[in-house]
Amino acid sequence: MATQQLWRAQLRSYPANGHTAFLPQIRKVVLEFCQHYPSSSNARTFISNHLERVAREHPHVEFVIRQRNGHEPIARGFYANGRDKVIPLNKLEVTGIERKVQLLMDSSGAKIKPLKGARTVESTTESARGIWSGMHVDTPFII
Repeated sequence: MATQQLWRAQLRSYPANGHTAFLPQIRKVVLEFCQHYPSSSNARTFISNHLERVAREHPHVEFVIRQRNGHEPIARGFYANGRDKVIPLNKLEVTGIERKVQLLMDSSGAKIKPLKGARTVESTTESARGIWSGMHVDTPFII
């Protein structure tokens, strides 16, 4: 009996969003604050009292606390597409800081595109007559 060589499949898979899986786009959240500035007092309160609960609710996100003396507090989100987003926290209450951190985690990291003046339908091939709608006919009929 001759032995046959078996080929193994590739043992790694590349993650992608689709109908079978969801990958959050946020990788890391960095909270930066000053130990002495009064504008950082709410950020310090959020970090000491609420951040552990938020981190437990989102185990896929790395949370980093960084002390930046002489600067206003900020929250910085790093995303899978290589972009980052910065939100200042200096005029926010503790609940507002939590909402802004949640905003960073819900965001995709993509550039914000204005909807005004934007094309409503994007296609790989342009249509000669435009988009058809039942409202464009003179007398609508029902089949």
